[in-house]
Amino acid sequence: MTFLLIIFLIILVLFLICLIRTVMIKPTEAKTAKVELKADDRARAYGEKLGEMIRIETISDRDDSNREKFYKFHEKLEELFPEIHKHCEKHDFDGSLLFKWPGKSDQEPTMFMSHHDVVEATGTWTHDPFGGEVIDDKVWGRGTMDTKGNLFCIMQSIEELITEGYKPAHDVYIASSCTEEVSGDGAPRTAQYLKENGIKLKYILDEGGMILEKPIDGVEGTYGMVGVLEKGYGDLKFTARGKGGHSSAPSKHTPLARIAAFVNEAETTQVFKIHLNETMAEMLRRFAPNMKFGMKFLLVNLWLFKPIFLKLIATSPKLAAMSKTTLAFTMARGSNGYNVIPQEAYVTGNLRYSHHQATEESIRIMTELAKKHDIETEVIEQHHPCPEVSYTSDAFKGLEEVMAEIYPGVGLIPYVMTGGTDCKFYTEVCDNALRFAPIYIDHQQLNSIHGLDENMDVASLSAGIDFYKTLIKKG
Repeated sequence: MTFLLIIFLIILVLFLICLIRTVMIKPTEAKTAKVELKADDRARAYGEKLGEMIRIETISDRDDSNREKFYKFHEKLEELFPEIHKHCEKHDFDGSLLFKWPGKSDQEPTMFMSHHDVVEATGTWTHDPFGGEVIDDKVWGRGTMDTKGNLFCIMQSIEELITEGYKPAHDVYIASSCTEEVSGDGAPRTAQYLKENGIKLKYILDEGGMILEKPIDGVEGTYGMVGVLEKGYGDLKFTARGKGGHSSAPSKHTPLARIAAFVNEAETTQVFKIHLNETMAEMLRRFAPNMKFGMKFLLVNLWLFKPIFLKLIATSPKLAAMSKTTLAFTMARGSNGYNVIPQEAYVTGNLRYSHHQATEESIRIMTELAKKHDIETEVIEQHHPCPEVSYTSDAFKGLEEVMAEIYPGVGLIPYVMTGGTDCKFYTEVCDNALRFAPIYIDHQQLNSIHGLDENMDVASLSAGIDFYKTLIKKG
């Protein structure tokens, strides 16, 4: 009885400690922060200007080397931003652009990036995906979110600063690839140019997170999501071979059957290890004060509940993707006939490599699993995870200062990028690559990226431009 009483008292003390810690954590300003959009004449003029950029179709295709459409877009940029083209050095890497705005010093230059190629616009849209229409104070069309809208904010901010006679303290670069969506050579060639000319960037600000209410389930408030940790990228091909034959007399363990068993095992078992990395832990720490009590209780006391929380992460696709290598099967092929057993069948898998099980280890894990089913593995493409940018760095703190000025009360949150950006090509010329577009969006707009009815509020453009102008002036 005494032993049970001691156990009970220990549990009670731990519960009270956890409860007190939870109650002591008060909500932050972000919980009640609201971004008030004002669609005034200035914003509508910006919307019309962005609409002109949307009307130039710039779908990229890895199998099409014709750059004519991109040069047509470049002509539109020259028409819309004459001061940039007059006062900045322009470099063209087969359709991908780099502008240099000379500052008072060539030391510690900064670079703003946003690609101008887009993905295809299939399906039935409410408005023409390449009409660039401004309806209900929104600009509609493919590329508004990903990422001509952000490119417009970057270029318009610099256009206005040049017009005002402002000269930056340090050189400012604008980079815009026409091959980002197909992982082409635009960004690599731009990065190589910077490297060859000895240009080391203070920081890069590229696409990534944006400003959003309730970015994950259970958290209240409005936050700017800054990608500071980008996972690696890879494509693997898994091939099973056999004798083939007529389907009227099938044997066991045919290529397609082995592929099916392999895919099922990879999908239904925990192939990759979940790990609460430092960036994700900081993201959750900043979210915790504004979460519902149950989740807040858990997060504030991870010192005790971490094993439980790691189990919960596995049930959330978003959190799981941030904390482990992921695998998605994307393409498959068997025979060309309904009644033919294939001699060869394959499936491809797209992987996003975590830092704790980086490229080689994740490939080894999948290779061993495939071998178990007598399946060969071929590496089609691979990119290693990018270096982490600290949320305590001067570059990140600079974003926090400008956020407080342009979007009062809105929290700034570091997070793990589960998608890829052009930043991965710049690791040799920049130690601080931040993935963030300072534009307020809603969940419909977020889900429209690579989907239907992509659009952006005209009022979001005004705030985004003001953000870039303020950031540039802070150096």
